[in-house]
Amino acid sequence: MRRMYYNNWLLPVTVSRMQNQSDILQRILQRKAEEIQNREAVTSLSVLESRLTAAAPVRGFVAALQHKLQNHKPAIIAEIKKASPSKGVIRQDFDPVAIATAYAKAGAACLSVLTDVDFFQGHDEYLVAARNACDLPVIRKDFIIDAYQVVESRVLGADCILLIVAALEQEQLKHLYQLAKELDMDVLVEVHDEQEMQRALDLDPPMIGINNRNLRTFETSLYTTLQMQNMVPTDCFVVTESGIHTHDDVVFMQDHQVNAFLVGEAFMRQPDPGKALEDIFFS
Repeated sequence: MRRMYYNNWLLPVTVSRMQNQSDILQRILQRKAEEIQNREAVTSLSVLESRLTAAAPVRGFVAALQHKLQNHKPAIIAEIKKASPSKGVIRQDFDPVAIATAYAKAGAACLSVLTDVDFFQGHDEYLVAARNACDLPVIRKDFIIDAYQVVESRVLGADCILLIVAALEQEQLKHLYQLAKELDMDVLVEVHDEQEMQRALDLDPPMIGINNRNLRTFETSLYTTLQMQNMVPTDCFVVTESGIHTHDDVVFMQDHQVNAFLVGEAFMRQPDPGKALEDIFFS
């Protein structure tokens, strides 16, 4: 497998692209490039590639969401997240296995697991533990900017990865997307505005995540999804991300034909994340 991106090239391109966006995102991407270099110094890409044959069989992430949608049920990607840069620690009592099990019993279609260490207090092992605890497909929620991370995600057992359009040049986005597909993983392509949506649609993906959080102000508005959903072709479905906190929020989105959701904080802040999922989506 040919290496597509090299860290000494990637870092200045990424930072340049982010000049007009949130300082926190710039810092995350700078740190992520350093992290990749450190990881590759310990485990080379060729060694990672040699481990692909032992990776667990892929569970269909898109297929699991489509199954819910076809049966007129909410397609919920339930997130396992300990902390965030803007909110700090969200959940002190953090047990990925218990949380994953609760989500599965409550009716989630898929899991999302944060693996970023420095800004979200995540860990690769959280993904491994959560996936082993249930039968749900899992997306690795991280800042994927390099081919190394795509291969690493598959080795960890991820069924899907997140690609954030705002964090990538278009050629990077295309190559990372294609590499994920070659490794049989699904991809959630995340956008924040109309320009990013156009770039995402160039990939012809089966799903697109619309993040309702403004990258510059970090404020959220569910109308962000509504403003862009008509840009999405009929053979692609929208996953609304951020800002879903109550049953009324869910009903509002469903009234506007949005039925796939990625939700984390609203569940993580409650004593029983599984019950919180049931209360918000099925009450």
